[in-house]
Amino acid sequence: MVERFFYEDSFKSFLSQSENEILGKIARENTFDSNTLQMEAWLDEIIIMKNIVNHFSGGRILFEYSIPRLGKRADVILVFHGIIFVLEFKVGKKDYLRSDIEQVWDYALDLKNFHEASHDKLIVPILVATKAKERSHKYLSSYYDDKVYEPICSNEESLYPIIKEILEKNENNFCDNILEWANSRYSPTPTIIQAASVLFNNHTVEDIIKTEASAENLVKTNNYILEIIEKTRQSKEKAICFVTGVPGAGKTLVGLQVAIEQYDKKDLAVYLSGNQPLVSVLSEALARDKKRQEEQKNKKKYSITDARREVRAFIQIVHHYRNTFLEKIKFPIVNKAIEIDETKIKKNKSDGYADVEHVAIFDEAQRAWTQEQLFRWLKRRKHINSFPFSEPEFLIWSLDQRPDWAVIICLVGGGQEINTGEAGISEWIRSLDERFPNWKIYISNQLTEKEYADGKLKQLLLNNKSVVENSALHLAVSMRSFRSEKVSNFVHELLDLNIQKAKNLHDEIKTTYPIILTRSLDKAKEWLVKKARGSERYGMIVSSKANRLKPLAIDVRQNPDTVHWFLADKDDIRSSLFLEDAATEFDIQGLELDWACVIWDGDFRYSKNGWQNYAFRGGKWFHINAEDDKKYQLNAYRVLLTRARQGMIIVVPEGNDKDKTRKLEYYDPTYEYLRQIGLEII
Repeated sequence: MVERFFYEDSFKSFLSQSENEILGKIARENTFDSNTLQMEAWLDEIIIMKNIVNHFSGGRILFEYSIPRLGKRADVILVFHGIIFVLEFKVGKKDYLRSDIEQVWDYALDLKNFHEASHDKLIVPILVATKAKERSHKYLSSYYDDKVYEPICSNEESLYPIIKEILEKNENNFCDNILEWANSRYSPTPTIIQAASVLFNNHTVEDIIKTEASAENLVKTNNYILEIIEKTRQSKEKAICFVTGVPGAGKTLVGLQVAIEQYDKKDLAVYLSGNQPLVSVLSEALARDKKRQEEQKNKKKYSITDARREVRAFIQIVHHYRNTFLEKIKFPIVNKAIEIDETKIKKNKSDGYADVEHVAIFDEAQRAWTQEQLFRWLKRRKHINSFPFSEPEFLIWSLDQRPDWAVIICLVGGGQEINTGEAGISEWIRSLDERFPNWKIYISNQLTEKEYADGKLKQLLLNNKSVVENSALHLAVSMRSFRSEKVSNFVHELLDLNIQKAKNLHDEIKTTYPIILTRSLDKAKEWLVKKARGSERYGMIVSSKANRLKPLAIDVRQNPDTVHWFLADKDDIRSSLFLEDAATEFDIQGLELDWACVIWDGDFRYSKNGWQNYAFRGGKWFHINAEDDKKYQLNAYRVLLTRARQGMIIVVPEGNDKDKTRKLEYYDPTYEYLRQIGLEII
């Protein structure tokens, strides 16, 4: 088993060893080059901790304890008297920076939420800026309900008095199994941004996700896909596999893992998504992380432009990828016969297409465009007057150009279609059946269910002998909410108007996953700010049809800059944390927040006869009658209500009968319905 720390020992043994002996043990465990500054920092930490530990007994000390979900290591951890002290050192620093305070708070929260032996322990995060001025510490006896202290700022001299005082105030805490603490089960659930960053830095899915049933399923899926890729490579065939999963089950995580692994093997591989916000946020987060890692490793500036270029090699928006192939086609296309402009193709020695990927992963594959939608776009943007292929058909054709082997991985979400012109999975199967019969097809055992393809696939698949069905290609458990895996079920019952089932599920999850109801946006904002700790992310989210929230200073026509909305800090007015810009289902699908404020407008109204669907045009609300449009609106609220990892607050605004567009009857029934489910009201 790989140790989670560079050094771990009892206080007594730690004190008996020389500083250089301990330093040597730490340095040997470090897989990166230990530069002079790092070695000096470790030595200073050892000396400081020897002076501290000398006053206590019966505990254990750890250096460089791994926090895999964040891809980082806590400098020092002390475990004794049932208390866990998490210390982040800034040797030689004279200031307590907010980013450093958030960092040590994140470590403490990570242990509390994901480290089994820490769930019931008192956890004390301390930022040690060794040369900073001493701060007053009047709150050393107070901590949050989950027994995590707010970070304490200390310099070198005040560290011992702080630890001593906390021990005296909590003297009744004892820990029976401190020897087992370090290797207790660690079951993290990262955000997709955190996961992508850690994967990009040469970790694996096993490093960053739970080790329970949900993660075992995810790892099993990942391994089965890799088996398909290797088998297809060896046999020099073409294959496509369809991975299904409930919302938040980790489909995107699987796709990124496969793309990065194949990219590292020097195979041409790319992760593709039609979700522009997801691609933009992930790409920028990885590029910034790449720049930071390169500068730390090489101790010199690294261009963000170069970092972005490297990330774009394996993460792209699907429309851009498609357009690179369109540029190589000779137009017009007659009778579906595609001719290649050989001058625009990069060839390899075997006369194959060297710039065509071996592996392409299409996220949310059911959202690929129909022939009509693709043609309208091409005519408007590219002035192409004839194009008889759907997006699935054209994308399969693109990889079919490789003379050796190719694999397409389609990640399929259920019940999240939110846009017109989406072809659905049946179009992929139809294209394979009619045009690419040589491709082998691997499907999830759930693909033919109504949730994923409206039950239209069974007939298409019946006569196809190249189909292999395997349950490993289905991800059945949501991982988005680490506090409760039943949140997506609750949302499903709520939207299906199954009030008793929704009440029962709410009763099960409310202690670990708070869902609050209010009529006041100001109260909702206050709740978010109080709930969030460390670098936890929060924000306001609304339906794209919520056009009568202007009195609340929310205008859905003003699209947020999603990169800044998800990545900027709370001082940036473009950040979600500033609570000024609201994101819609289009901005946030595939991404997530720790805490969310869902603002429910009059576009989607509860009634005893079912949900009433409206769109606002001109100065009036109009009924939505088209069944597809009703489905998109229902799914928009499904997306909004499943974005929060730790809890959410729902705002149903007060109506105003003096405003004919915001009458009480547009809002009150929805509020009463949610209240009947049992949501806590503030």
